[in-house]
Amino acid sequence: MPLLPDALVADDFASRRQLRQALRQRRRSLSPSQRKQADRALCHRLRQLPELHRARRVALYLPNDGEIDPRPLIPWLTQRGVRVYLPVLKPLSDNTLWFVHYHPGTPMRRNRFGIPEPQTRHGAHRARRQATWALDLILLPLVGFDDQGQRMGMGGGFYDRSLAFTRRPGPRPTLIGLAHDCQRVDCLPAAPWDVPLDAIVSDSRVVRP
Repeated sequence: MPLLPDALVADDFASRRQLRQALRQRRRSLSPSQRKQADRALCHRLRQLPELHRARRVALYLPNDGEIDPRPLIPWLTQRGVRVYLPVLKPLSDNTLWFVHYHPGTPMRRNRFGIPEPQTRHGAHRARRQATWALDLILLPLVGFDDQGQRMGMGGGFYDRSLAFTRRPGPRPTLIGLAHDCQRVDCLPAAPWDVPLDAIVSDSRVVRP
């Protein structure tokens, strides 16, 4: 991708907040054609991963704020008999997520951030919701990453709270972060609450911590 190819230097920013703002601006600066090219390259790399071939219950996200788009992967997953799930903000929660089964035609609504998610009214979510520990794989959006596998999220802590159980022994999904390659940072400082990922995939590389 010709625009913004080099990693940012984290030390050039006084705070994680400033760095996060710069990285969000980087991905929003990509042109529509660059986004489309990056989405295709990302999904091609994902289809090569053994973790995707083994998985039968996969959660992903609908892109927002310039995030790289995993939706082209959905037809490939459903053709393989994989059940696809989307994150839903848990009602009256402290920024935690449910994961609800999604298929074409699923009734959708916008959450408080304006992001579409499956409707959960009338208790229908109970039949379609999957326990997070029982998912095989979760694809989650990143704001930044480095070549050592450190990551930066949006700052709300939604995934960190929802996936904190993965630090303990027991069943857990494989966690793969997704980002545009222009969101790469030379060396990203880790926060103690960051849940470690199993891999990070961009349109140009696969990083395994």
